[in-house]
Amino acid sequence: MTTKGPSEFFTNDHRLCDREWAELESAAEAGKLDEAAKCWARVDASMRRHYAMEEEVLFPAVESATGMFGGGPTAVMRSEHEQMRGLLDQMGQAAAQADFETLLDQGDTLLMLIQQHNVKEEGILYPLADQALGAQWSEMESKLAEFS
Repeated sequence: MTTKGPSEFFTNDHRLCDREWAELESAAEAGKLDEAAKCWARVDASMRRHYAMEEEVLFPAVESATGMFGGGPTAVMRSEHEQMRGLLDQMGQAAAQADFETLLDQGDTLLMLIQQHNVKEEGILYPLADQALGAQWSEMESKLAEFS
């Protein structure tokens, strides 16, 4: 998929993760446990893929282009990713026990963190990346395609 830049690419990926979460929530609330388990696997994989794309491709490129090493927005985002990965781990344990009530409860916390996190990325980091990485975007997008 060709996009105009980091903002469009990563915001689209945020929306994909949102849709997958909604499907999980719907299946779990309807008591469709087999479907919920499949949805959980997609949510977990998509979230971890998203963090990996940012941490392995976007953040290093932004840091290199801006000189913001060891601090700034990318450091904050990495820290928040770690916190959210911890919740995903807990949710995975609940899913393994088919305890979707606990998973959804933990998901409420995760969603709150994600909403706050995405506002920062979409409002600060991605526009910065659009400006700093314009000429590199085509090459970066090719690297990101490898995560699919």
